Amino acid sequence: MTISPGVRCAIYTRKSTEDGLEQDFNSLDAQHEACAAYVASQRHEGWRLTSGRYDDGGVSGGTLERPALRRLLADIDAGRVTMVVVYKIDRLTRSLADFARLVERFDAAGCSFVSVTQDGRRDRLGARRPEREFGRTLPNAVAGP
Repeated sequence: MTISPGVRCAIYTRKSTEDGLEQDFNSLDAQHEACAAYVASQRHEGWRLTSGRYDDGGVSGGTLERPALRRLLADIDAGRVTMVVVYKIDRLTRSLADFARLVERFDAAGCSFVSVTQDGRRDRLGARRPEREFGRTLPNAVAGP
């Protein structure tokens, strides 16, 4: 398989309950729409959406055992995804330990991530961008209310 150059973006969405997921336009759709708009705003940087969606509806962020997250991680490991785009960091995980594991795995695969509503983009080497104060906001971002 040929993997296209540029930044191959995958949007990951999650909602911990199934409430409202039966609606035509639900929380997962709203998250996806906001993330897709962000990716479109970065087209000049070579960002492109990959095909398919990674939506975990009705699944807690307290575990990494989520079907769409497992598919996303497999695609990252296969080199099909080089940027994970989330609406908020807590959509990725609510656990600091799991967050650290995910970042380590992303870094090992040459993958970065960005939250479209919170500062937190990491460069391709996994280092925090110096203009961001992400380290100060991370505990609150994943702990949340």
